Amino acid sequence: MSGGDPFEGVFGQPQVRDFLRASVRNDRVTHAYLFTGPAGSNKTLAAYALAEALVCASGGCGECDACRRVRRRKHPDVHYYAPEGATGYLVDQVRDIVADTSLSPIQADRKVYIIDRVDLMNAASANAFLKTLEEPPDDVVLILLGRTRESVLPTIVSRCSVVPFRHIPATEAAGIIAQQAGVTPARARIGLAACDGSITRTIEFVKSNERMEFRKSVLGVMGRLDSMDSWACIEAARELVGLAKAPLDEIRAAQEAEIRESEDFLAKSAIRRIEERNKKALTAKNLESLNQVASIIASFLRDVLAVCAESPEVVVNVDVMTAIEEAAAATDEARIARAIASVRTCSAAISYNVSPETCFDALLFELKEALYGSHSPYQACI
Repeated sequence: MSGGDPFEGVFGQPQVRDFLRASVRNDRVTHAYLFTGPAGSNKTLAAYALAEALVCASGGCGECDACRRVRRRKHPDVHYYAPEGATGYLVDQVRDIVADTSLSPIQADRKVYIIDRVDLMNAASANAFLKTLEEPPDDVVLILLGRTRESVLPTIVSRCSVVPFRHIPATEAAGIIAQQAGVTPARARIGLAACDGSITRTIEFVKSNERMEFRKSVLGVMGRLDSMDSWACIEAARELVGLAKAPLDEIRAAQEAEIRESEDFLAKSAIRRIEERNKKALTAKNLESLNQVASIIASFLRDVLAVCAESPEVVVNVDVMTAIEEAAAATDEARIARAIASVRTCSAAISYNVSPETCFDALLFELKEALYGSHSPYQACI
């Protein structure tokens, strides 16, 4: 996306786009927003678009250094937070956010805080945040993201301007992706399945040959699962983790280059804040990549379920149809449902900081048994 309107890329949400654009144009931006909507509804993209319009001296020109930094998620005055606790936000994490809001901006005239999954903020962590949410510093705008209005504590909702995001149907989402990324609708559907329905991440995914090869490698593991013994499953789990880590070296190099560019004119305290932000961004990117592994596996299993249900026309991963049909011939719908539930359990465990290798080890053993009826997963090791 290029040009002067940061909201143009908020796909599938015309009412939100018009509301935010008018708020900036008419200088009616409030101190705190709550964006509510399902995963994949472009809440995060809209939050960054609003941040771009707020830190740019021209209201989001799309061309200046500030706009480019926001779009690359590199602006030192635009902060993104996700829950660090196993079940949500920790009180200490919220206190750190509150303390950071009192610091002066590094480059822009104001700072923007994007706080994801506030529906996972409990009463204790919310209480540490309420005073700042009600009366933040004049140079701070808070953008909170949650799945539904009802899932967010009323004390938080009452202090925010609520902006609802609609669910974007898969067919419409695939059409948007195909148009924006210049790919076929079939490739767009493949990307949506890998990116858990996120239009923004899917556009990036389908335009990258490396990410599409990453997908093919994950599906390759699923295609070999029937012939694996226990040691091969363990090796395959390591392979999946390695695939997820592959993009991190490039991201780390870009972060180091950014710090080298800034170290001549930024104070050491500001550089430390950038380094801390970069560390969190790297962790988030790794988690995103691990979740993509799980999403690709889940899409394979849904395709197997579709074939079992005699609905092959809805299969997404048509390029591995042979492996899908072989798996479908060996299992049944109840066992596939159990396998899909195992993927959800694996994703949850990874998000709770359980070792990814341990999670994928257990997952592959469970999938092998569910799909192909193998006996004790450790039989070959005894």
